Amino acid sequence: MKFINYLESIAGISIYGLGSLLIFSVFFLLVVIWTYKADKTMIDEISRIPLDNRN
Repeated sequence: MKFINYLESIAGISIYGLGSLLIFSVFFLLVVIWTYKADKTMIDEISRIPLDNRN
């Protein structure tokens, strides 16, 4: 028996796929909105962290 057959036998399993897609979409949208509204000096400072040699 294939794995998909096990998933089809579980009642209400399709809600998990829809829920995870919804959570991912909302998170992605929030990150995009945050990047447009974020302070540009903060973004520039964060982008230099990997190159900073201060310990």
